Amino acid sequence: MYIFAPMKYSLIIFDLDGTLLNTIGDLASSVDYVMRSRSLPEHTDAEYRQMVGGGIKRLVERALPEHLAQDEAYVEECVAQFRRYYVDNIDRYTEPYEGMHSLLKELSSRGVKVAVASNKFQSGTDRLVAKFFGDIEFVAIEGNREGAPLKPDPQIVHNIINIAQVEPSRTVMVGDSGIDIRTAAAAGIDSIGVAWGFRFAEELYEAGATSVVTHSAELRDMLFEE
Repeated sequence: MYIFAPMKYSLIIFDLDGTLLNTIGDLASSVDYVMRSRSLPEHTDAEYRQMVGGGIKRLVERALPEHLAQDEAYVEECVAQFRRYYVDNIDRYTEPYEGMHSLLKELSSRGVKVAVASNKFQSGTDRLVAKFFGDIEFVAIEGNREGAPLKPDPQIVHNIINIAQVEPSRTVMVGDSGIDIRTAAAAGIDSIGVAWGFRFAEELYEAGATSVVTHSAELRDMLFEE
């Protein structure tokens, strides 16, 4: 019988958008729908990659012309319109990043607890995780709920650690943005940045990441280091 060597981490918390899933196509098309319906300028996927990460409201605010982004009532109208469209089109273009499903399977098979911590609204987070990772047993799937703070507030990480009953010293967060790195720092846990998502390695290092990987195989090697 093969016995796996002990691993450094017992709990690995993954960001969703830009880390496990490439969701930019559906996010971009949904915001563009709102912009187009209001005769406002649309944006490229590259521009949207710099806008995402802070939740729906921040995404819409960044996409709007500055004078409209300062109009709270107008922003809320756009957010509601975005949400209606996005809910109906949440998985048209979305797909997992190469190697991430198999990595999650391997981690689970070794008894490592895995979780999701996302700024995406909870029902959307649940829907995407169920579709693309339905065979993975996550210890927690935490999206944004009404009244709950968004990352980089560490509450979402604290919630997951409490559910998993794992020491912070045995926990690491994996994410593609400075927000994820700052969340980990605020929660007192390690972090690993991934450069295949919506941001660049420079942002991850500037946020305080000690390690940045460029491919899922590199991430696997780092996580499985003894």
